[in-house]
Amino acid sequence: MNHATIAVAGLLLTFAVSGVEAAEAKYPNRPVRFIVPFVPGGPSDTLSRLVGLKLGESLGQTVVIDNRGSVGGVLGAELGAKAPPDGYSILLAANSLLTINPHVYLKLPYDAQRDLQPITQLTVGGNVVVVHPSVAAKSIKEFIALAKSKPGVINYATTGTGNLLGIADFKVKTGIDMVAIAYKGTGQAVTALVSGEVQMFFMSPLIALPNVKSGKLRALAVTSVTRNPALPDTPTVAESGVPGFKNITWHSVLVPAGTPKPIVKRLNAELVKIVNLPDVKERFLGQGLTSVGSTPEELSAHIREESAEVARLVKQIGLQPQ
Repeated sequence: MNHATIAVAGLLLTFAVSGVEAAEAKYPNRPVRFIVPFVPGGPSDTLSRLVGLKLGESLGQTVVIDNRGSVGGVLGAELGAKAPPDGYSILLAANSLLTINPHVYLKLPYDAQRDLQPITQLTVGGNVVVVHPSVAAKSIKEFIALAKSKPGVINYATTGTGNLLGIADFKVKTGIDMVAIAYKGTGQAVTALVSGEVQMFFMSPLIALPNVKSGKLRALAVTSVTRNPALPDTPTVAESGVPGFKNITWHSVLVPAGTPKPIVKRLNAELVKIVNLPDVKERFLGQGLTSVGSTPEELSAHIREESAEVARLVKQIGLQPQ
C-alpha cells in the first residue's frame, strides 16, 4: 500500500468517524420507539406511558409506545435486543425478562447480558397476594391452612415467569398444593380473579390497589421485604409466617448492545432525572413502587447478581426449564 492509498484510507476513516459523531450529537432527530414486551393495560404498559411521555418532553422528540405482548415477554425482549443500536429503539424490561427467563426457558432468542446494554433501573416494588372475596381466608396463615385442607383444589393465576416463580417458591416454602392457570396478560388474569374463575394471584400493586379498595378483591399480604406504603396495614408474607419469603419486581430501560456511549449516557441522564421528579415519584408511590435511577454499571451488576440468585432458587424448588 503506497502513501497516497494510506492517506485516502485515513481520510475516509476520518469522514466516517465524523459522520457517526455528528449523528450522535444530533440525537435524537426523529421519534424514539419504546418497546414494551407486554400487552396494553398492564403495569408495564402504564409505567411506560408515564416515563415515555416525560422522556419525549426531555428529548424533544415523540416517544412511541410499541406493545409486543407474548408469553414471558420473549417477543418484545428479542425485538429490543436485535434492533439497530442507534438509540431509536429502547426496551422497557421487567426483571423477569433479564434474570428469570434465562433460567426457566431452555431456548431464548436473546441473551440478556450479552445482547442488551443497561441504561437505568426505574423502579422497584413487590406484588400483592390477592384472593377472591369468596375465599375463606383473611390472612396468609388462614390461606395456607385452607390450601392444606384442600390439596389440589385451590387454583391461582399466572401471567409470566415472574409471578410463576414467586408462587412456585411460595408453594414450596409453605408445603401447599395449588393448581396453576396461565393467562396471556394481567388484564385477563384480573378478570378471571374478580369473576371467581381463579382464587389467588400475585398482582402488581398498580392493578391490585383499586380492586382491593373497591372490595372486588382481598389483599392478604405483600411480597416485598417491607410493607408497601400504599397498603400500610397489609403485612409482608415473611412476617405472616413464611420467614425469608420475598418476590421482588422491578423495571428497567435497556438498549441493544453496541449503542454508542454518548447516547447511553444521554438516555441515562434523562431517565434518572425523570424518575426523581417529585410528581413522578408521587405517581410511582401511589402505584406501590419506589423510584431508583441507577447508573448503567449498577444495573448491569444488579442483573448479574439477581440472575445468580434466581438460578439457585430454580434449583432449590426443582422448577424444570421448558
